[in-house]
Amino acid sequence: MPLPFLTADRAFETADDVALPFDDRDRWRRPYRPGPWRVGTAALCLLLASFVLFAAVLIGLTGSVSEAGVILGVALVVIVGALRLLRVGVWVSPRGLRHVRYFGTRTTPWGQVAAVRTVQQPVRWLGLPRTVQGQALVLVRADRGAQDVPLLMTTHNADFLARTGSFDRAADTIEAWAAENRRA
Repeated sequence: MPLPFLTADRAFETADDVALPFDDRDRWRRPYRPGPWRVGTAALCLLLASFVLFAAVLIGLTGSVSEAGVILGVALVVIVGALRLLRVGVWVSPRGLRHVRYFGTRTTPWGQVAAVRTVQQPVRWLGLPRTVQGQALVLVRADRGAQDVPLLMTTHNADFLARTGSFDRAADTIEAWAAENRRA
């Protein structure tokens, strides 16, 4: 029985940016993959939550149900935090651009977007107070001044640290979405 997907005689398709026929362009989508730092941190949080859930079961079997409920609540908070961490990023749709942060989300309709561009400036390293020289994708809104430009993503955040090629592709994709939908 031949297994063509395991052999080297078949050309691999490299067109990753082509939309699949079942993709719905009206849904919110992140035009890049979450980075290894973000995924690794979320995986460690979920691993911690599994130990806390195991502890809740043990406490429930040996102790009081109310104490087990408290520990179960702690585990659920850790799980929700890890899932929220995976949602952080820039999302686009024909309705606008959505900047999802850990504690908040801001959606900007394409009609209010004046420009989305990449600039060279000092950026935070993994969101910590230390700054390094890098690139940032900024959102310039039509209803705000030139000084009030929020950073959407940087070359040194949890998605793109040590992955400048991925940052360039993601920034180009988001800029293309902005250019396409501002005209429409």
